[in-house]
Amino acid sequence: MAPGILRRPLRRALEQVRHVAPVQPGAARGTVAAVYAQVERDFGMLAPPVALHSPAPGPLAASWVMLRETLVAAGIAERADKEAAAAAVSRANRCPYCVAVHGATLGALSSPAAAAAVADGRWGRVGDPGRERIARWAAGEAPAPPLAPGALAELTGVVLTFHYLNRMVNVFLGDGPLPARVPRRAHGPMMRLLGRLAGAAARGGPPPGAALPLLPPAPPPPDLAWAADAPPVADALARAAAAVEAGAAGAVPGPVRELVRARLRAWDGRPPGLDRGWAARAAADLAPDERPAARLALLTALASYQVGPADIAEWRRERAGDRELIEITAWTSLTAARRIAQGMPAGSGTSRGPLI
Repeated sequence: MAPGILRRPLRRALEQVRHVAPVQPGAARGTVAAVYAQVERDFGMLAPPVALHSPAPGPLAASWVMLRETLVAAGIAERADKEAAAAAVSRANRCPYCVAVHGATLGALSSPAAAAAVADGRWGRVGDPGRERIARWAAGEAPAPPLAPGALAELTGVVLTFHYLNRMVNVFLGDGPLPARVPRRAHGPMMRLLGRLAGAAARGGPPPGAALPLLPPAPPPPDLAWAADAPPVADALARAAAAVEAGAAGAVPGPVRELVRARLRAWDGRPPGLDRGWAARAAADLAPDERPAARLALLTALASYQVGPADIAEWRRERAGDRELIEITAWTSLTAARRIAQGMPAGSGTSRGPLI
């Protein structure tokens, strides 16, 4: 758990959450309290990228189950390799928050030079050839590295999880993990302390499976068959996918889901461009009351860094609740992440059509 000097600022970091009001630790009950306790125990701190989901307990549990069982829990792949993958995916998704956090952890587990190289996309300076290949692959810039199927499935789970989390963080958090009230001169020392804390919590890693009881068992969807070589990861992703789909049932209109899936099937992985009008044009054929949800969903899926307050305000005119806002963005983010992971060679080394 975080030392007192860091725990208080990190808990205050929940103040950085935009657009929704997260459940404060002292008010957490039921599933929210159970997730918060596990996050602080196993991750070392109450991570705002998880806590931002707290208005919707199902997606909250799903976000933690994915993060814990792919990144945090001990497995075949080394934690430093997982952190390199997480930071590389985050850089590709223009998520400076996640680059900072997982770069700091990578720096504590390997070296600050390696962390800086991944953060900047200077792959040749990572220092470890195997880790360099993992980072390039996670960023969508190289074929799969030569790893045992179980390790590759674990790392693909990390890639999926961070394509999901990056989108949620880009919508609901700012550019860094420290609250605005922390003086700029203190950022460097506090990030180094954060990295050492996360690195200490990461060494060895807790045993897999402890987060699974937070969600009911679910059959693995066909698109997640690649995870079978890492059974705890496969189980976690199946449970999380079912929970997020259940939340979307009332929050995402059927035509919006069909539109998002169609756009993702046709997506070549490239950013849609600075002109945000593409989302409005794509939603133009839907009913007027479905267009705000469609625009928000499409932006979250394909260009989450473009989502702004006006997009949220427009959506809220039709569906005002914090819970529903988490449910629509969680479903969209996970649908995009699943499609990307589906196209990456994993397990048997086969691919189902590259998307990035």
